[in-house]
Amino acid sequence: MRISSGIGDAFAVNRVADSAPADGPQAPAAAKQTAALQSAVLQPAMAAIKDMPEIDHERVAMLRDALAKGELPFDPDRLAGLVQRFHLGTDK
Repeated sequence: MRISSGIGDAFAVNRVADSAPADGPQAPAAAKQTAALQSAVLQPAMAAIKDMPEIDHERVAMLRDALAKGELPFDPDRLAGLVQRFHLGTDK
């Protein structure tokens, strides 16, 4: 199946599901292999989530109030730089 934006083939998308057989003798084996792969990929992420501390909602509320009252300094340029550093991996 091809999905087109109407602008031309440059934006067309081929669906992966259309290239694989939907039914057949190998479908259950492929599903098990996919589930095992997903499990192997997700296990480290799930372990990392379990190791993370819970959110301290009381502290979040306290900080939100202090920010609203102007008691907590806010530097939007610094925040933007930290977000960029986190997502792009730059050390700037």
